[in-house]
Amino acid sequence: MAASSELSGAHLPVRSISLPSRTQPSSVRLEEVLNTIKSCQISSVSTAFPVGAETIQTGLAGLAELYNCLEELIHSPLTRQALLCHEHRKLVEEILEGSITLLDTCGTARDIIFTMKEHVQTLQSALRRKGVDSRIESDIHAYMLFRKKVKKDVAKCLKELKRTERKVSSSPLLDLDLRLSMAIGVLREASAITMSIFRSLLLFLSVPAMETNAARWSSLVSRLMPATARLLSCEKGQKIINEVGSVDVALCSLHGHLRNKDAKAEVQLAQRMLEKLHLSINDVEDGLDCLFRCLLQNRVSFLNILAN
Repeated sequence: MAASSELSGAHLPVRSISLPSRTQPSSVRLEEVLNTIKSCQISSVSTAFPVGAETIQTGLAGLAELYNCLEELIHSPLTRQALLCHEHRKLVEEILEGSITLLDTCGTARDIIFTMKEHVQTLQSALRRKGVDSRIESDIHAYMLFRKKVKKDVAKCLKELKRTERKVSSSPLLDLDLRLSMAIGVLREASAITMSIFRSLLLFLSVPAMETNAARWSSLVSRLMPATARLLSCEKGQKIINEVGSVDVALCSLHGHLRNKDAKAEVQLAQRMLEKLHLSINDVEDGLDCLFRCLLQNRVSFLNILAN
C-alpha cells in the first residue's frame, strides 16, 4: 500500500544515545527509553506490512515515558543552570519553536481520531439497527469523504514536520560545554523520534481513501475482491493491511453488494472490521491524550526557563 512505501522512506534517527557515565540515574533511564523506542520504530519500518495500531500505541506510550524523563533532565540543577545562561537563550527558543509543531501535530491527530471514531460509531449503529439500506450508502459516502479530507490534512502536517526537522538538524551546537551539548543533543533526538512516530501515525490514518463515484466504485470493487477474500482468511493470521485500510476494503465490498438481496457476509465483515478499528482508535486516542499533556508540560518547563 502507499502508506507502507511512504513509511519505508521516513527518516528515523538510528544513532545510539550515549550520555556521560557520571550522569544521574534519570539520564541513564532516558538513554534506555530513547534507544528502545528507536529500536521498535526501525523494526516496524523493516516489515513489508503497513504499520498497525498496536505499533503506533506502543510508540506513543514510549514517547510519554520519554518526555517524563526529559522533565527530570530539564529540571536537574546543572542542566537548568546551563539553559538559564543568556547566551543559550537561542537554543531554548529553538526548542520552543519545535514544540509548537509537535503540539499542533498531536492536536491534529487527536481531532482526526475523534472524528473517525464518530463515523465508525455511526456506521456500526446503522449496521446493527437496519442492516443494509439506503442510509448505509450515505454513511459510507460520508466516511469516505472524511477520509479524503484526512489525506489533505495529513499532507499539510507532514510538510510542516519536514520543515521543522530540517531546521533543527541544520542548527549547529558550537561553543557549548559538554553537559549542555549532551542535553541539547538529547532534546533534539527526542524531537526527531517524536516526529518519526507522528509521521507513522499520520500515515496510518491516511491510507488511500476509496472513491465514492458510482462508476469508480464498481471498478474498484472488482479489483478489491481478491483483497476482501484475503482479508477474510487472514483475520486471525498475518496482517495484510492495517485497521484503517481493512475498513476501507470491507466498506468497499459492502457498497458493491448493496443492491444484492443477500449481503450478509459483507455486512458481517464490515461489522468485524469496524469493531477492530473502533478498539484500535480508542487505544491510540488514549495514547495521544497522555502524550499531549506531556508535550504541553515540556513546553511550559521551557517557557519558565525563558521567564527567569
